[in-house]
Amino acid sequence: MISAEKKATIVSSTVAGLLTLMKLVIGLMSGSVAILASAVDSTLDLFVSIFNYFAITNSEKPADQYFNYGRGKIEALASVIEGTIITISGLFLLYQAVSKYINGGVSQYGDISMIVMIISLIITISLVTYLNKTAKETNNMVIKADALHYKTDVYSNIAVLISLIGVYFTNNELIDIIVGAGISFYIIYSAYELIKDGVLVLLDRALDDEMIDNINNILASQSDINDFHFLKTRTAGNVNFTDVHLVFDCVITLLDAHRISDRIEEKIMALDKSKEWVINIHLDPYDDSDINIGAHCPAPLHIHTHH
Repeated sequence: MISAEKKATIVSSTVAGLLTLMKLVIGLMSGSVAILASAVDSTLDLFVSIFNYFAITNSEKPADQYFNYGRGKIEALASVIEGTIITISGLFLLYQAVSKYINGGVSQYGDISMIVMIISLIITISLVTYLNKTAKETNNMVIKADALHYKTDVYSNIAVLISLIGVYFTNNELIDIIVGAGISFYIIYSAYELIKDGVLVLLDRALDDEMIDNINNILASQSDINDFHFLKTRTAGNVNFTDVHLVFDCVITLLDAHRISDRIEEKIMALDKSKEWVINIHLDPYDDSDINIGAHCPAPLHIHTHH
């Protein structure tokens, strides 16, 4: 059965292909830099959506002997690549606007162009609504990036439509040039968040402050442990990773310590049931936090639990 994430990328790829064909034909016919800019953006959308399909397909594969922690970071990599492509497309659109200003290009077929952009706008808004719904249900970084990408297309399509109307009634090509340049700057700006979020995941950024505070509160409220330290978190794809050292009384049995650890894990996993969790708990018979910092000591007992 095909997943919601894969279905979303197939839908977005199909829509991007349709929009690319429509805009490219009209853009070349009319000579409008704004429409041509939008066509280039849709072409990139098509390639990005196809890439996202393969990224999600691979990220959904389970952990194996070569990728012990799974392939969740492929989603972050896809987000970085998509943001980079968006930035490049924005720079190209800016070049097109400057080129038209210098060479004095003239737009044609204004009425047909406006009809095409209205149809394009309706299709894109419908796609964004669908992608946002899927992103909310799956919490998938790739789908979120795709939704944001097409959301920028909605604004750019509106800007192009306004530009076409302005040029149609005033014959002032400067409107087309200004709108085209404005779209390019907006596209570049929108790509920044995608690249930043993807890079932070690739660099193993910790979970958000609220989640870390909640985990700390769970640990601090456990009367069965003396202390805890070395709490570390990260995320990749749909998996949250958490590592922590728990300090027990040295006389506690291994079985009791393990049962307490299991209860703590259950409470942590309940913080976000939409995510999978991999929780590694290190059991300490005493507080070794000072000893272990920068030192090479015999490794104490570890209990590794994977969920």
